[in-house]
Amino acid sequence: MSSSPHIVLPWFVRRTRLPLLSLRCVDCRSESATTGDGRFRVNANGKLLDVWLLVRCVSCDRTSKLTLHERTPVSSLDPATLHGYHVNDPVLVAATLVDPALARRGHFTLDWTDAWRLDTPTERPAAGWPVRVDVVFEDPVPVRPDRLIAHGLGLSRHEVLRRVKVDVSLRRPRHTDFTFTVLAEG
Repeated sequence: MSSSPHIVLPWFVRRTRLPLLSLRCVDCRSESATTGDGRFRVNANGKLLDVWLLVRCVSCDRTSKLTLHERTPVSSLDPATLHGYHVNDPVLVAATLVDPALARRGHFTLDWTDAWRLDTPTERPAAGWPVRVDVVFEDPVPVRPDRLIAHGLGLSRHEVLRRVKVDVSLRRPRHTDFTFTVLAEG
C-alpha cells in the first residue's frame, strides 16, 4: 500500500447566517446581540464621517452601535466601501462583522453556534486508502478540527485521533484552511 493518498476530497466550511455577538446589553444585561439583516449608520459632520454597524439585543431589541469610523475625513475612505455603507451591502456587513480588529475594539466575541455547515462529497471512498481531505474555510468560523473531522467522517473523536494524520492541533479551534489524511481502518 502506498503512503501517499490516492483520493483527495474537498470539504467546505460555509456560513449559513451571520454569527451572533457575545455582547452585554446595557438595558436587560442579556449577553447576545445580532446584526439582523445588517445595517450601517453613516453620520456626516462637515467633511468628517462617523460610521457604525448597528446591532440589536436578541432579548429586548435595544439597538446599539459598534464604531467603525469616528470623525474620519470622507476623502480617506474608499469610494466603494463608502457606497457599501450607504446601501447596507450585505457582503460588507459580513466582512465587517468577522473582522477581528472590530471584535477587539468592540469588546465582543462571535458566537458561531448553528451559523455554519460543513459541505462534504456525498460519496465516501470504499477503497483507495489513505484519503487526503482539503478543508477550505469560506468564512473564519472557529472550529476544533477533531470535532469537524468526526462530524464529516461519522467517526468518534477517539477514532479521529487514531486514524487521522494532520499537521495542526486537533483540539485547538482553527478558522483557516488545513489538510489531513485519513488512514484505513486497522
